[in-house]
Amino acid sequence: MTEESPALREAREADLPAIAEIYGHHVLHGVASFEETAPSLDEMQRRYRAIAERGLPYLVAELAGSVAGYAYAGPYRPRPAYRYTVEDSVYLHPGRIGRGLGRLLLGELIARCEALGLRQMVAIIGGRETVASISLHARMGFREVGVLEGVGFKFGRWVETVLMQRPLGAGAQTPPAAPHGNGGKA
Repeated sequence: MTEESPALREAREADLPAIAEIYGHHVLHGVASFEETAPSLDEMQRRYRAIAERGLPYLVAELAGSVAGYAYAGPYRPRPAYRYTVEDSVYLHPGRIGRGLGRLLLGELIARCEALGLRQMVAIIGGRETVASISLHARMGFREVGVLEGVGFKFGRWVETVLMQRPLGAGAQTPPAAPHGNGGKA
């Protein structure tokens, strides 16, 4: 028996219960997120709308009619000079890890961010033990640029963050052609 191919598409409001469930699992069972309590559906809707209002990509991978994972690009920092840099987030349903969905989602996310004229993508990965995420990012052209030691305290221990970065398009080699198209809100 073979599993159907995943479909990548823009996330919709109707996907948010599944997205909240996936994220909630990672919040409660891992250090990829430094949240300690799974956000409510209302909070996940607020976060989704904030990304959508900025015109940034928010994608889902669908398998057999259900959301198997999601990825989005959010603002790296709020100051205007950071408007060409985004931070990526990729989360997969725990039963769908190791099937190439992360690579599909992140690859499409990178392509869409490049099409928007963005220049850098940053990954802030919770915990060195989050090997699958670190490996995924490395395979997609990210390089480790630093580690912040003991910046989070979760599950009764100190946890580091691994910082990875990837240029988008021309990266920092040339100035941007024009201001980012969402009013500098990226």
